[in-house]
Amino acid sequence: MRKLFFLHSLLALVLLAGCAPPAPMGTTPTPSEPRTLTLMSHDSFSASKDVIAQFQEQHNAEVKFLKAGDAGSALNQAILSKENPLADLFFGVDNTFFSRALEAGIFEPYDSPALATIPDELELDPQHRLLPVDFGHVCLNYDKAWFAGKELAPPVALEDLVRPEYEGLTVVQNPATSSPGLSFLMATVGHFGETGNYTYLDFWKDLRANDVLVTDGWEDAYWGQFSAASDGTRPIVVSYATSPAAEVFFSEGAYTEPPTGNVLGEGACFRQIEFVGILKGSKNRDLAEELVDFFLSETFQEDIPLQMWVFPANEQAALPEVFQWAEVPPKPAQVSAAAIDANRDLWIERWTEVVVH
Repeated sequence: MRKLFFLHSLLALVLLAGCAPPAPMGTTPTPSEPRTLTLMSHDSFSASKDVIAQFQEQHNAEVKFLKAGDAGSALNQAILSKENPLADLFFGVDNTFFSRALEAGIFEPYDSPALATIPDELELDPQHRLLPVDFGHVCLNYDKAWFAGKELAPPVALEDLVRPEYEGLTVVQNPATSSPGLSFLMATVGHFGETGNYTYLDFWKDLRANDVLVTDGWEDAYWGQFSAASDGTRPIVVSYATSPAAEVFFSEGAYTEPPTGNVLGEGACFRQIEFVGILKGSKNRDLAEELVDFFLSETFQEDIPLQMWVFPANEQAALPEVFQWAEVPPKPAQVSAAAIDANRDLWIERWTEVVVH
């Protein structure tokens, strides 16, 4: 009986299928709509369109970018909106805001398999709430032609800046309003320390007495005051160790070697590490993990140098030829993320009292 019932049922299904209207010729099933993934970042985030398109095609996704000011401002927005997150992921927390970002409790742990290609020294969070994507060094740049024309040796260490022959030559950024300005302040804290016969505040007092110029941001300092890049009169500027390479690249053949140099003396530079993290409350957790993996992949990592002028975190990523001019300081200043978090505001306040007031 069961066999007979099964045969009758099967026959009925076949007859019903035969009655169904045929699909129109030449049509294919409609694919599912792409899911939207939102990445919140600072304004300096940049990636090639074709690289992002590759991820979107592979994962049937649309990546939207929400740029929210400088790193500090963007992080503040992410923290204030944590009950109703504005994005799925956040890129741009660096080691100057690292502890603050973690203590805010806005990131989900994700132990990406791609971390196998990232050096341990760049991984600051053992819980993998923030994963390293790139790093770079804030350093002093100098105008080679200016110093050659004056027959004056360029500086090799921070201590040189306060010597009489360097009076009125340096332009820096305000650490309260500028990311490189804050990093350079960290370099002076790490190099000179807070106690002893000559502290970081003693250095800044001497630098002020030596007529240092302070601007609000990098653009004004570099493109407005730096003699190698503008009509400015200052041949020493706080910028990046990759700036000489960028000068060659953007000269479109005018320069075969950089017109600027780096001051790479011990403790004269500060290493910035930038991280990506998945925000709590993301409705696309699985897709967010895929984007983190993609950010750490060679495809994305090899796009980083000429987009953001920093080094990729992935050790296997190849560097562009122009990065032969992007020097790596042998002994950058050391200041822990925890120390920065505990003292950042105090250091800025004391700097302001000494340099601006």
